[in-house]
Amino acid sequence: MCYPQDDFIVGDRDVKLGEIGGAPVYIGADQFELWRHTQLIIDVVPGRGGMFSLDNGRERRFLTRGRVFTPEEMAALEG
Repeated sequence: MCYPQDDFIVGDRDVKLGEIGGAPVYIGADQFELWRHTQLIIDVVPGRGGMFSLDNGRERRFLTRGRVFTPEEMAALEG
């Protein structure tokens, strides 16, 4: 979900993945455990969005893709 700054209450078990355009991106701890081996790539593309979107009359939506980290990347992340 995309929330305005300060509208999302970060829980004790939420994991910050990084930032997009200065906005923090979080994932729940349980979901993070399932996805920790995957690089998540979030793009904004033309089109109408659903629940996870930027659709505010501008015809833009999020597109999330992923790829599995290589063994070398996993080692670097764990180090």
